[in-house]
Amino acid sequence: MAQPQHPAIAAFEVEEGVLRIGGIPLPRLAERVGSTPFFAYDRSLLTERVAQLRRNLPTDVHLSYAIKANPMPAIVQHLAKLLDGFDVASAFEMKTALDTGMNAERISFAGPGKTREELSQAFAAGVIIHIESESELSAIVKLARDQGIRPPVALRINPDFALKASGMRMGGGAQQFGIDAERIPEILSDVPFEDVDFRGFHIFAGSQNLSADNIKMTQEQIVDLVLKLADHAPVPVRHVNIGGGFGIPYFPKDKPLDLKVTGSYLAGIIPRLRAKLPEARVIVELGRYIVGECGVYVSRIVDRKQSRGTTFLVTDGGLNHQLAASGNFGQVIRRNYPVAIGHRVTDPTEETVTVVGCLCTPLDLLADKVALPRADVGDLFVVFQSGAYGLTASPTAFLGHSRPEEVLI
Repeated sequence: MAQPQHPAIAAFEVEEGVLRIGGIPLPRLAERVGSTPFFAYDRSLLTERVAQLRRNLPTDVHLSYAIKANPMPAIVQHLAKLLDGFDVASAFEMKTALDTGMNAERISFAGPGKTREELSQAFAAGVIIHIESESELSAIVKLARDQGIRPPVALRINPDFALKASGMRMGGGAQQFGIDAERIPEILSDVPFEDVDFRGFHIFAGSQNLSADNIKMTQEQIVDLVLKLADHAPVPVRHVNIGGGFGIPYFPKDKPLDLKVTGSYLAGIIPRLRAKLPEARVIVELGRYIVGECGVYVSRIVDRKQSRGTTFLVTDGGLNHQLAASGNFGQVIRRNYPVAIGHRVTDPTEETVTVVGCLCTPLDLLADKVALPRADVGDLFVVFQSGAYGLTASPTAFLGHSRPEEVLI
């Protein structure tokens, strides 16, 4: 029987049942790549996603890409032409961002546990350092004095609230991210501003949210907190990163985020911030929402077997490349990502199968009891929603299989 298409699948071009990436039929693309598994990213879908954001978000909001979502250099280079900045979380990501020619002051460096070497590189580059703890602030001040450099910095805040119903909470309660909001007034009174160039605040409360109302509520709370804390800053606030949290639909019951409503809500919130902080560069930082839906993970079926009433399709890929699809990247309850057989995308389903990888662990599960057209050895199995937190978020060294290729088409 025919199944309703997941919006992630429907976004891609399909011709006579064959999936096309960047206009290239998947079997031909597999031949060009030369081996499976591989990740393929559709450049046109990536470009269109940024265009959707531009159409729907306020024009005076700056869009930044969180490189951790997918640091593939070709993707970062492409996005450098379309976006206003980058957020990085390591020296490697910082180099990837700087290599695009993006102005260093449009790059922010966040994340706990920055080393002295990383901080020195950030100083030299001139990127804005988002400070995650009081001890990190002390280390930055000491390093600044030692090196005679006055680095641009912002304080990352751990608010006393979180983004409701988010896939991952990044604020509220005890967190390794940011400085507790109640500590900020005292810290600001002690910051040696002659040693550091204080720019403002970064507040990120959660990720992977599909509710415009929840995002609105959190953005309102963020703005309230920023305005409150700005009263304690002895210099004008010029940098306000309000995070993002925009989610994408992975599972059958997920409804895509209403970007138009989200943008209209934000347009009603920003003027209050602008009225009090006219010099502030307001940043929405997104990762998964920008790149997640443009990518697929492709593996080849290498075996088909029966075991006590269950049909298993065994592929040459697995959780060592696409950990998130296996359910081992933070899912509380494992659910299937949207999947398809690459040359029979629109065909009626004929059987229920379990698709596994080639690793020696029962955790290596790409799709459990999923309805698909009949597939045989040699066919290409496709996992959608693979543009974010795929390859670099996976244990590629496990069992020593080859690292898959990545292509931007």
